[in-house]
Amino acid sequence: YQRRVRGTMQLIRGTLGVVKPCNDNITISFGIRRENGSIETITGFRSQHSHHRTPCKGGIRFNENIDQPTIQALAKVNSFTSSLVDVPFGGAKGGIRINPSEYSTRELEKITRRFTVELGKKGFIGPGIDVMGPDLGTGEQEMNWVADTYKNTLGSQDLNAYGCVTGKSRLMGGIHGRSSSAGKGLFLVTSEFLDNADIMKRVQLIPGIYRKKVVVQGFGNLGMHACRYFTRAGAQVVGIVEKDC
Repeated sequence: YQRRVRGTMQLIRGTLGVVKPCNDNITISFGIRRENGSIETITGFRSQHSHHRTPCKGGIRFNENIDQPTIQALAKVNSFTSSLVDVPFGGAKGGIRINPSEYSTRELEKITRRFTVELGKKGFIGPGIDVMGPDLGTGEQEMNWVADTYKNTLGSQDLNAYGCVTGKSRLMGGIHGRSSSAGKGLFLVTSEFLDNADIMKRVQLIPGIYRKKVVVQGFGNLGMHACRYFTRAGAQVVGIVEKDC
């Protein structure tokens, strides 16, 4: 019996040791010429946590406070969430260390396209390899740039080249409802929680979302659509916290 327990514990420790690190990490730096004539060095990251199922899947964010450890941690979270709902993806995450509000649309396009090319050179993007999506500071426009760049470079001979990224516009092969899916997911999870009579009894609230007061932190893509769904269901959005206000 002790031998069996010891073997099980060794298996658990070994498995946790495999799960803990990210399989692949990359840091990319490149220079761009800004519209004022100055040259600036841009730094980006991409981490692929697990290849147990492919492709890897995870968003790309534009934020001035990101670093490689943060990206690695978020890639791990994506692996775990995919596993929990049995979605056949390994986790990944990426980001570029910039404040998008400080760059023009043309400069953001230049940065996004260059980052896509650099990822492609290193094998960190592709429909069956690593699929990006929108995240903090990015949206349909950035995903369109990624898809177009990959399609016209490394993916020029790939029939499924546009599958290198999700969250793109419908004109680029995206699907209806993708932009609101995160906000809808938040609404559905909250609704399930509020519909639980036992939980509501403990906190002395009436079950259901109708006439509940809601405060939303962040009014980006997720927060905006979450507010829409809460309001449609009869909730009252009484507050919004947004850093850009």
